[in-house]
Amino acid sequence: MPRRELTMPKLSDSMADAVILRWLKSAGDSFARGEGLIEVETDKATVIYEAEWDGTLDAILAPEGATVPVGEPIATLVNGDGATGGAERRVRPQAEPTTPTPPPPLRDAGGRAPAAASSGAERLVATPVARRTAVELGVSLHGITGTGPGGRITVEDVTRAAAEADATAAPQGEISGRGDVRVLDPTPTQSTIARRMVESATTIPVFTVSIDVDMSQIVASRREARSRGEDVPSLNDFVVSAAAATLREFPRFNASYVDGKVECYSRVNVGIAVATEDALLVPVVRDADRKSPAELADETRRLADAARRRTLRPEDFHDGTFTVSNLGMFGVRSFTAIIDPPQVAILAVGGTRRAPVEDGPDRISFRDVMTLTLGCDHRVVYGADGAQFLSRLRELLERPLPGAL
Repeated sequence: MPRRELTMPKLSDSMADAVILRWLKSAGDSFARGEGLIEVETDKATVIYEAEWDGTLDAILAPEGATVPVGEPIATLVNGDGATGGAERRVRPQAEPTTPTPPPPLRDAGGRAPAAASSGAERLVATPVARRTAVELGVSLHGITGTGPGGRITVEDVTRAAAEADATAAPQGEISGRGDVRVLDPTPTQSTIARRMVESATTIPVFTVSIDVDMSQIVASRREARSRGEDVPSLNDFVVSAAAATLREFPRFNASYVDGKVECYSRVNVGIAVATEDALLVPVVRDADRKSPAELADETRRLADAARRRTLRPEDFHDGTFTVSNLGMFGVRSFTAIIDPPQVAILAVGGTRRAPVEDGPDRISFRDVMTLTLGCDHRVVYGADGAQFLSRLRELLERPLPGAL
């Protein structure tokens, strides 16, 4: 019967590889369209990849715990009707990516690299926590003897195997008076973030412009709404709303630089940077220019909650055209954010502060002031463009349209 290789699908715009956490089917198992085949950890989230047709899992080529680049074979499949099938994703052509630094190899309990899985290999039984811990510690589940019920591998088995592997390595000891050294392997998400930030810093000629914005009217309106017991959008929701409207007027900022050309987009999809325990994720609010601050608040709350629980869907990361990053909640006045390639700009939002402002002849008043910093790709936009963009953004925030509050 004809067979076809199942390759690692591309589940996000920035995905270069993924870690196989769990095979949901064993070799010889049949499956129906829509059934989960494999659980993987991408650079963005933990995702269950579902079958796109009926068929049979013929052989597993990549074991659980392995890191596999996009497009590399992970299994062979046979369609139920005898025809071949394959996992294919339509992805917008992008610039040739820089070659990422390969992740650290997986180790077994003796510090050795695991052998490739064969089609007849027995599927490992391990708790979900044990599987995730194995990925984080870079330890292969193969070669670990489970002490749980029915031979199930527990998290204690994984940590013990990691300790044994470390014991076989050369002692790192004390270096240059800095004490004992503890080396931490990055998670797949952290590795991808590092690769993309290096790509941004080394390939994009960045300039920044900053502006102070009087947020007093919005702050007062939010305070009044809260006193009435109403749900109130955050200050960041108002900034995203105003930035989306500004992007509509300045389309070169709602763009990407790809293969030496500028792609300007008709839809305004704003990425919202969300800090999680061990990474920075950027889910996307689609058509942000068509949403009110209240609608943006509902969407950003959902995305932020899903990001922190690592339950975002692959589509939550696709097709961003601009990014907003906010550190104001930490008391940061201003900062410079790194552009997320291939986008051409990013807005860094500082916290509001009470600041003295000249208010007429010989009179000073205190206002709620926020500093915004726009990072721009000089290949696409120039200093005057950035200044005009921020000037219009400030106008929309200081004098919001009726109904925007």
